[in-house]
Amino acid sequence: MSTLAAELSRHARAVIAEALGGPRASDPPAEARRKGAAFVTLRFRQGRLQGCIGTLEAQRSLAEDVRRNALAAAFDDPRARPLTLADLADLDVEVSLLSPLEPVEFHDEPSALAALRPGVDGVVLSALGRRGTFLPQMWRELREPRRFLDELKQKAGFSPRFWSDDVRLERYTVDEHVDRAGGPEALAKRAAS
Repeated sequence: MSTLAAELSRHARAVIAEALGGPRASDPPAEARRKGAAFVTLRFRQGRLQGCIGTLEAQRSLAEDVRRNALAAAFDDPRARPLTLADLADLDVEVSLLSPLEPVEFHDEPSALAALRPGVDGVVLSALGRRGTFLPQMWRELREPRRFLDELKQKAGFSPRFWSDDVRLERYTVDEHVDRAGGPEALAKRAAS
């Protein structure tokens, strides 16, 4: 975990708080001006997902990517429920900074499964005009490569048994940090209310 990922996870929380009527978010770290791609995942302390939105390839500065994805995960993800400023005290804010995509070399499904690196790879599956991805964190739930790939196929809109010569896999790694619910700022806000 880098300092940048930690700072950007706190910044993502501040951006959401500002959108909910809280204080203005301070400027992100200068290092975040470089182009980059990020995912923001919001999860309540009880484990319920609020939203997960991200960008696979660098299109803008990391600061702007995190800002946009934080707001989209909080308010636009179809799984999101309405939030209040008080909800932020119970919300984990995770920022994943993505490495550039690289192709996974394989010649059939068994060799694709053998090429995956459990616990390391985020994977993008593309085929027939559809695309889906799982962050490397999904390996915590889907530990076996077969199950990981089958679930990824379903996320992309295919059956778990689907395979085609059109299948393309790409991998990436992440630098992740979770700004935990009930952190120092959240505790101070609760004490003040």
